[in-house]
Amino acid sequence: MANGQWFPPEWPDRIRALADGTLTPVTPRRAATVMLLRDTGTGPAVHMLRRRASMAFAGGAYAYPGGGVDPRDDDRAVRWAGPPRAWWADRLQVAEAEAQAIVCAAVRETYEEAGVLLAGPGEDSVVGDTTGPDWEADRAALVARELSFAEFLDSRGLALRSDLLGAWARWITPEFESRRYDTWFFVVALPAGQRTRNASTEADRTVWIRPEDAAAGYDRGELLMLPPTIATLRQLAACGSPAEALAAAPSRDLTPVLARARLAAGEVVLTWPGPEEFTRTVPADGPATA
Repeated sequence: MANGQWFPPEWPDRIRALADGTLTPVTPRRAATVMLLRDTGTGPAVHMLRRRASMAFAGGAYAYPGGGVDPRDDDRAVRWAGPPRAWWADRLQVAEAEAQAIVCAAVRETYEEAGVLLAGPGEDSVVGDTTGPDWEADRAALVARELSFAEFLDSRGLALRSDLLGAWARWITPEFESRRYDTWFFVVALPAGQRTRNASTEADRTVWIRPEDAAAGYDRGELLMLPPTIATLRQLAACGSPAEALAAAPSRDLTPVLARARLAAGEVVLTWPGPEEFTRTVPADGPATA
């Protein structure tokens, strides 16, 4: 049985166009996604959402909460706790303003899509329950971009807890895709007192699932995923707890992972650096094969 790798029908033609020079890659948009973990006593479970089938990009695929950077996420007025922006700039290998924007996007998107807020009134505290009409009104305003994240934090006297995140990986959408993202993946432990909910209009289902169980579902062809999702799930399966994953994050290699398409014996071969399981061959005519 085929695995659950997301591979849309238009990709072969776009890959061939890229290979013969008739397709110009679009510039990827900076983004962040969060692998939210909780302890089960026998290992971590990760929070995942299933994108609605109607979504133009990765419809029906399982993913983590996340999204693109808001142009206002680099606002210097953002209340901040944890490692300074310079530390994050060095870790993510970008400028300080960009580092802040990426971390802000991770925290903001986690709140927008899962209802979990990585912020607190002090450097060693985090908010508890974030449910209720007032919280929901603020979350909706953030989603609608009527309220910036800096304004939201300031209005509630909260500081972003950057120390609660661990940078895990960086993947860039292949050059032949029409929607491209330069995405940083972070690991986070679910704060005490908070709980997730399906707050995203882009998802029709959310689950807490052990990484190894999600990977097994992918291998059976039951769970549809993009390469970075299944790749990071396999990596998380080696961690015995959320704390272990966070402890491993500082030593993780953040070299961008970008798929490449090359011509070989009249065929186009699509490969991702690292795991060979994502390799695809696109014949001169016809659909792609694994």
